[in-house]
This record gives sequence, C-alpha cells and structure tokens, in this order.
Amino acid sequence: MRVAFPFTAIVGQDEMKLALLIAAVDPRVGGVMVFGDRGTGKSTAARALAALLPPMPVVPGCRYHCAPGDTCPEPHLHQKGKSLAPVPFVDLPLGATEDRLVGALDLERALARGEKAFEPGLLARAHRGFLYIDEINLLEDHLVDLLLDVAASGENVVEREGLSVRHAARFVLIGSGNPEEGELRPQLLDRFGLSVEVRTPQALTERVEIMKRCDAFERDPHGFCEQWGKAERKTLRQIARGRELVARITTPEPVLSFASQLCLAVGADGLRGELTLMRAARALAALEGQERVRAEEVRRVAPMALRHRLRRGVLDESGSTARIERALADLAA
Repeated sequence: MRVAFPFTAIVGQDEMKLALLIAAVDPRVGGVMVFGDRGTGKSTAARALAALLPPMPVVPGCRYHCAPGDTCPEPHLHQKGKSLAPVPFVDLPLGATEDRLVGALDLERALARGEKAFEPGLLARAHRGFLYIDEINLLEDHLVDLLLDVAASGENVVEREGLSVRHAARFVLIGSGNPEEGELRPQLLDRFGLSVEVRTPQALTERVEIMKRCDAFERDPHGFCEQWGKAERKTLRQIARGRELVARITTPEPVLSFASQLCLAVGADGLRGELTLMRAARALAALEGQERVRAEEVRRVAPMALRHRLRRGVLDESGSTARIERALADLAA
C-alpha cells in the first residue's frame, strides 16, 4: 500500500495547510481552491491530510461509502456488520467524461444479463472524503458547473437512459491550478469556500529542508512517517476536537458586525463572502479550542475567504490580498 507524505512534514505553505485543516473540521466551508506554481506541494498536502484522518465507519458491501444508518440507493447489497475504510481521496482526471463523474448505466450487466443497473461514478467514490482536481482551470466548464452544484447540495441525481438514481455525495472539493495556464471563471471561483495562493519558496534554508525531507521519505517512507508520527497524532487530535466543538462555537454580535463591515469595505460580491467568513472563523476557533469566535479569527481567515470574491477595479493596481489587508488595517484604526 502506498504511503502518503506526512502532512506535518510539509515545509512552509502555512496558509494552504490551514485552509485544508479548516475544511477538514467543517466541510460546509465549501472546499478549497489552491492557485500557484507547479511543484509546490498542492496535491501532496491534500493527499497527506486525507491519509492523516482516521478510518471511517462504513456499511460492508456498500458502493457509496454509506455510514451505518444512512439512506442508500442499494440497501439490498449491504452485508451485515460494520466495517472501517480509509477516508477516500479521489483524483478527477481532466479527460473524465460526465458519465465517469456522475455514474451511468452498467453496460456489462445490461449486455450480459439484460439488467438495467447503475454503475456509480467518481462522485460516489468521493463521498465522505476528498475530491481533488488538478489544473481545474483546464476542466470543461459544464463539468465544473456540475461538480460545484453537487458539492453545494451534497447529493448527486442521475436521470438518464431510463435510470433514476439519487445518492449522497458529500465531499471536500479541492481544486488547484496555475493562473498562467488559464483563469477560472469568476462565478465558479466564487463557489469555492476558500482560496489560497502558494509560491515557490525563495528562502535557501526552506528549499534545502524540502530536499532533505523528500529524499528521506523516498529512501525510507515508513521510517520517515514514524519520525513524524507524534506530530501527526497531535494534528489528528486537534481535528477531532475541532469537529466536536464546531457545532457549539458561538459567534458574538460584534464579531458578525465586524465580518459584514469588512465585506462591505472590500466590496465583496453577494453574501456568500460573509457566510464563508463566519464558517471559516468558527472552524478555526474550534480547531484552536476556543469557545467563541473572536475578531482575531475573522482577520486570519479573511484573505482566504474573500480574495477570490472581489471585483478588480480598473485603476486598482494592488492585488486582492493587499486590499483586504488595507481594509483590516482601516477597521482596526
């Protein structure tokens, strides 16, 4: 079995790692979009986080990763008892068809037995886990539309070829891309909860440390993972505690007002920015063991929750992150 690079051993890229942890604590944040240079650990970090999480309870024989007690379109295939399965991490290739993504008629059973049966797609495989799309800005627009609709609703509905299937499809959507290879449509980018930017490290010490850790992992994957076992278990406990706390975290009225003032100040489109800002700040508070959300949590998640929701002014040469930081400074004055 392939061993994943430890999440805590990734050098730098703190904003990306924090965004992934927030999404792991509360998937309702809406997924993570990672823009940046090639070879900066985007897929490594997402894969490492999925491998870090503990196995999840599933119904034996279920093709949809249903938890015991969930409604399933194929209860007749379930086996008795309970089982554990790794948290799914599914790669969506750029050449995937819509049938491969949502599922389609099982042609083998149709031709061999004359039965009309459904063959689940990648959305079913990703249920309760992660769906990763590299170079999402090169994915066909209609597939991105479909993905975002399912990610928002948590359900995949297939009506085709005489089939009518409805199944749960709740997953953390993670997209990555290089802006030099094409922009993602703003209305689609806005549907992602968080957006982070990653850059190739410029500090010599960081680059040397990355080489040393990658070399050590390639030489002895199991031994390297054992070295980072304590840090991994600490992060896992932090995520588990955050998941338990997040539903009980309160958000005081002044903090809600501060979040709305910030969105007004930067000119964020719509109200999705405020909602995502609130959810991300609450997940961060839970991750750090807080009882309530403070303005500090809002400030820390504001760039990743808002930078992709701002309209670019014709005369504004500063980037979205700079505008958010400027607005935060003005509100603090």
